Amino acid sequence: MKNGMILACIILGFCLDVHAQATTPVDVAVCDVVKKPQAYNGQIVRIKGTVVAGFDEFVISDSTDPNCGYPVNAIWLDYPAGTKGKAGPAAMLTIQPAKNFTGKVEPPARTPVTLDKNKDFKQFDSLLAQKHEKGADTCLGCTRYEVAATLVGRLDSVADATLGRDASGKIVSFGGFGNMNAYPARLLLESVTDVTPKEIDYSQNDKETEGNPVDAGGGSVMDLPGAIAAAQQNADRLAAGPTKDAAEKAAAVYGKAGGRWTGVTAAYGVANEASPKDEDLGSKDSPDGVLFNCTFNSDRLEASSLARAVIHMGEHVSELRDPAQGNEAAPAYILESDAWVVTAISALIGGQKYLSLPGGYVIWDVGWPVADRSDKMAKALKDFLVNEAMLSQ
Repeated sequence: MKNGMILACIILGFCLDVHAQATTPVDVAVCDVVKKPQAYNGQIVRIKGTVVAGFDEFVISDSTDPNCGYPVNAIWLDYPAGTKGKAGPAAMLTIQPAKNFTGKVEPPARTPVTLDKNKDFKQFDSLLAQKHEKGADTCLGCTRYEVAATLVGRLDSVADATLGRDASGKIVSFGGFGNMNAYPARLLLESVTDVTPKEIDYSQNDKETEGNPVDAGGGSVMDLPGAIAAAQQNADRLAAGPTKDAAEKAAAVYGKAGGRWTGVTAAYGVANEASPKDEDLGSKDSPDGVLFNCTFNSDRLEASSLARAVIHMGEHVSELRDPAQGNEAAPAYILESDAWVVTAISALIGGQKYLSLPGGYVIWDVGWPVADRSDKMAKALKDFLVNEAMLSQ
């Protein structure tokens, strides 16, 4: 009996030791994951990085090397389903196979993750949810803080985050995670420690954009149908040309008020949770077998800024659903650049004096000399995409 108990203890101790080894997080750097995401697929990892909750980003960047030298230089961050956290992107587009999708869909089997919602997590989530209050309707999706932290969670990855298309350009396979499914790696958060906030310096931005930024007809309240209608009206007011064509296509993806929004949904919410159903067939049909799901955080998008977010996401849908010839595999950098140009033009036509982006990048200022506007916008946008959105051409 005694020997049996000793043997049982030895076996139990061995089993516990194996279990401990199996769940010990692997220490990795953000750039290591960005470089070889599949090397860590399914593993529990520990990452030290800087978390940013931008306009359409909720990502982990490398604290020491924010540009890893790849098309997407960050890891998307998600909370487990049911977390009900406050932080996340101001707006987000996800692409999902529709119920009538004709391609092959095999949802991956993933080990469940339970989030430790302790005081560190609550502080982390609260800091990232705070918006930059001054000129909130000018600074689109701007948050007050970025947060350095040590994050532990399950790393999910794909070999290729681009959307697969057939000879006709139709989407037949899906990419990665996050906004536009453009991120090859995602961390599903299990715990967070060493939370260190850094307040973002908007002083130069606030000085340049001082004044009333809201368009004359924008008012202080706008719902989604109103924002869609405003985006469509602004597109109609543009002079004939490529920009008008792009803006009209972007605004039209949502359909007419009261009509049927075929394949495109627009809803309020905080897009910060990973749900297994997001990688499975959707519950609705779509004309091209693909669902485009747009989510807007009403706490971070006020008045006319909601109309700007609507046109921005509409431009993404338009370019992904019906890309121009030769642009079928455009990288996220190009897609974001195109969307921001259309968004800035929409702000201009709407009578908005300024438009600035997270980090304080002013991409439209009514006071700029006419001859300098294109160059100033191009420079500010390039700096934003590289330094804040962490994208490369």
